[in-house]
Amino acid sequence: MAKLQHPMEAEVEIPFQDFHLNGELIVPTNASGVVLFAHGSGSSRHSPRNQFVASSLRAHGLGTLVFDLLTANEEDEDRFTCHLRFDLNLLAERLLGATRWYNGKEPDMAIGYFGSSTGGGAALVADAQSDIPIHAIVSRGGRPDLAGRALPSVKAPTLLIVGGDDTAVIEMNQEALAKMRCPKELRLIPGASHLFEEPGALEKVAEMAANWFELHFKAA
Repeated sequence: MAKLQHPMEAEVEIPFQDFHLNGELIVPTNASGVVLFAHGSGSSRHSPRNQFVASSLRAHGLGTLVFDLLTANEEDEDRFTCHLRFDLNLLAERLLGATRWYNGKEPDMAIGYFGSSTGGGAALVADAQSDIPIHAIVSRGGRPDLAGRALPSVKAPTLLIVGGDDTAVIEMNQEALAKMRCPKELRLIPGASHLFEEPGALEKVAEMAANWFELHFKAA
């Protein structure tokens, strides 16, 4: 895959048929690929945890596209109903739209997905449906079980990262892992809870993710 020869940092509007989604695209010089973020339940592109991971990925020479999966009106609605954040097909459709938009701009760049919570499931559904190659996926405290029937069709090498104390989510990830046929791995971070708020836990997530993307982008 090609590398971007010049750095890029921009607030972007990702176009859809009747609306757009806001995002932040930052690509270091000679980035080996770009990671699209799919945030979790009730979150946005401003999530401190995803922003931390994105910054860490860029320090490893990876580009990042952190964007909202919902419009401002949808976010307002979802605060009361909480139904859109669990609509995996909708979230995957938005992620695929962003993938096509970025691939249209930089067709030779490797693309990866970093998903959190329900965004982890959306990333798997999007990969299963994508006609654009996705070269690696990392899920942080994700809900891959929500991907359901899409799990056997996931193609990209996938790393599932779960807190060692997040018992219920560990079981969900183990069950999903058993249904996946792609290169896959489940890693636990001892002592970490669902949000990885413990000292050093999120740093470990970021390091594991960076290494996973670097390995599989290089292979591409």
